[in-house]
Amino acid sequence: MKATDVIADGFGRIREIVHEVVEGVPAELLNARVDPAANSVTWLVWHLTRVQDDHIADAAGTDQVWDAEGWSDRFALPLPAGATGYGHTPRDVYTVRVDSGELLLGYFDAVHERTARFVHGLAAADLDRVVDERWDPPVTLGVRLVSVLGDDLQHAGQAAFVRGVLERERGV
Repeated sequence: MKATDVIADGFGRIREIVHEVVEGVPAELLNARVDPAANSVTWLVWHLTRVQDDHIADAAGTDQVWDAEGWSDRFALPLPAGATGYGHTPRDVYTVRVDSGELLLGYFDAVHERTARFVHGLAAADLDRVVDERWDPPVTLGVRLVSVLGDDLQHAGQAAFVRGVLERERGV
């Protein structure tokens, strides 16, 4: 198995978790928080998708799906252009809301498709390419992809946990 196949498999696992967490869940539950300072399922899935979109677009030298395919307009969030969720306050988290899980999954699937095409087009040698020289040592494409995988898996797991807690609280 090639290293890029392993990475592609990891991104596929994120997709499975996100769909399991969001599909069939009413917007009220997706947007709910276990307390006023907590993240909602909506925010967690939006954030993990924004990070993946941002980092993959940067590594691939392309525009983000968020802007290029009009997802920014569809979400119409009262946040600065280019926001990905880093540094969000509880008030910012509250503003990331959806009317249905279809919007979240539509954006996620568009980003996942772009990511899958990018990763499947890579050769093993591409993973050694430096993509960020602001760090010491500089960050290679392989390290960046693993970083996105790790971050997204954590947030997908958090979203599953939040959904479970909220469903238990509400007797769902």
